[in-house]
Amino acid sequence: MPNPNASRASRAAKASPPSDVLVVLTNLPDRDAALRLAAVLIENRLAACVNVLDGCTSVYRWKDVVETAREVPVLIKVSASAYSRLEAAIRRHHPYELPEIVAVPVRAGLQEYLDWVSRACLTGTSAQ
Repeated sequence: MPNPNASRASRAAKASPPSDVLVVLTNLPDRDAALRLAAVLIENRLAACVNVLDGCTSVYRWKDVVETAREVPVLIKVSASAYSRLEAAIRRHHPYELPEIVAVPVRAGLQEYLDWVSRACLTGTSAQ
């Protein structure tokens, strides 16, 4: 039996104009470092919103050694047009030699929220 909500969601996603918003992911070694980065990004109007999440365990290969580390994931909402300034700031303030900086395009979302993110990053204000 078809799900009527899935059909509505599909129509809504098709009706939404393309989004200029990115969600940028990075991990930091601890909560203090994550909060410091979040403060720099918001105070300098380089992002509309930064979510500092609870810690996680990352497993990766670095310099040919398998590593396991506790990290704090950070989600950063930014307009695509402001991404290069954001990336430069993350690189400047991040404690890792090679920080994870991954930008994921937002294909759909609450239009008013997406508009707010775009305005906040374009104008350098948290326009409401």
